[in-house]
Amino acid sequence: MNILRKKSISEMLAQSHQKGLSRSLGAFDLTLLGIGAIIGTGIFVLTGVVAAEHAGPALILSFIISGLACAFAAFCYAEFASTVPIAGSVYTYTYATLGEVFAFLIGWDLMLEYLLATSAVATGWSAYFQSLIAGFGLHLPAALASAPGTGKGGIINLPAVIIILIITTLLSRGIRESARVNNIMVFIKLAVIILFIVAGIGYVKPDNWTPFMPFGFQGIVAGAATVFFAYIGFDAVATAAEEVKRPQRDLPLGIIWSLAICTALYIIVSLVLTGMVPFSKLNVADPVSFALHFVGQDSIAGLVSVGAITGITTVLLVMLFAQVRISYAMSRDGLLPPVLSKVHERFKTPFKNTWLTGFVAAGIAGFIDLTTLAHLVNMGTLSAFALIAVAVLVLRKTHPDLKRSFKAPFVPVLPVLTVIFCVYLMISLPAITWISFVIWISIGFIIYFLYARRSSNLNK
Repeated sequence: MNILRKKSISEMLAQSHQKGLSRSLGAFDLTLLGIGAIIGTGIFVLTGVVAAEHAGPALILSFIISGLACAFAAFCYAEFASTVPIAGSVYTYTYATLGEVFAFLIGWDLMLEYLLATSAVATGWSAYFQSLIAGFGLHLPAALASAPGTGKGGIINLPAVIIILIITTLLSRGIRESARVNNIMVFIKLAVIILFIVAGIGYVKPDNWTPFMPFGFQGIVAGAATVFFAYIGFDAVATAAEEVKRPQRDLPLGIIWSLAICTALYIIVSLVLTGMVPFSKLNVADPVSFALHFVGQDSIAGLVSVGAITGITTVLLVMLFAQVRISYAMSRDGLLPPVLSKVHERFKTPFKNTWLTGFVAAGIAGFIDLTTLAHLVNMGTLSAFALIAVAVLVLRKTHPDLKRSFKAPFVPVLPVLTVIFCVYLMISLPAITWISFVIWISIGFIIYFLYARRSSNLNK
């Protein structure tokens, strides 16, 4: 069936050498890009909630379990990204292994994931920003402070709209410039996290770690399922494949190093946080700042709030970047309108695509309450992780002699474990998430058969 037609690996490799996007990123940039995407609401928000409701001081074990699951997927991403260094991440890999219709649907799924993640994170950024300026006695009018339907009298969430448009401006003008800004902000938030560790470690009381597993092992697993989403973002590194100077070498390094550094920081912060404050008191929106206030370090708590805003800003930048690169790759293959893959002559970016995506994300963040829709981000990520594991198995079978700069270890055991873990977590998601996911995928099916199947470059 022509809906299962596949892109040739050799043609993909030839395509990666064509002139288009600017190749200016190295392993260092990619590592910071990954850290920029991963460290945000996970470390500044989720740590407290999971400790209080699920894991207690055993939060550290929840992070280790989730880190291992993400590491399985990271090795699969690293193998594919170094073997087929094409923009589009798992969409491109699926196109080469499972066929066009599956590629379109996972691309469609990822577009929603990154778009909603951008809008949801912008909403969180707005809340932190308003909290920060409130410390200086400044308050936005209620009509401009939140989206309609949140019960706060809002007409538009103006800070969320503005920050997305600022990020869009930056991304549209070049990846090198965007990477520089991301690198600076990543260093700021890493400095703030290290400051918290250094300032807080002296206030750690081992008695706060008892009982260590107040909710039992089941609570640790439930916590792992929740903090799994604190790791979302390292996969976005693979979407930058065509903007990397030495993709075969640098992509695996960027993916694996960013995940390893973030896992280590999550574990250390978890230990210090639950040692400073009894876990039952950590069910707050800003647990890191709360812990510092709890021990009387108010000035450092203020710096942590600034670091949280900086951290969330880098997540915004990488999520929006990844969404644009996915739709760019799909458009170049003929599955979406050609305007989305047009590269600006001066900036060497998908200029129109970037602004279109930015306006849509800003509209969602400004006018829609994302409480229900945000669950789809989790579903989209888990689907992508499972598919990349399957794709590695298929490519090993169909192209055993293909040159691989990096090979995932313990194949086929590692990809199979990745699929099992992701499916288990997907099953644990709420029913409304599955209903929303099925509706979105159904819309994707309709678009594929009405437009993409006929306009596909492979069809021509």
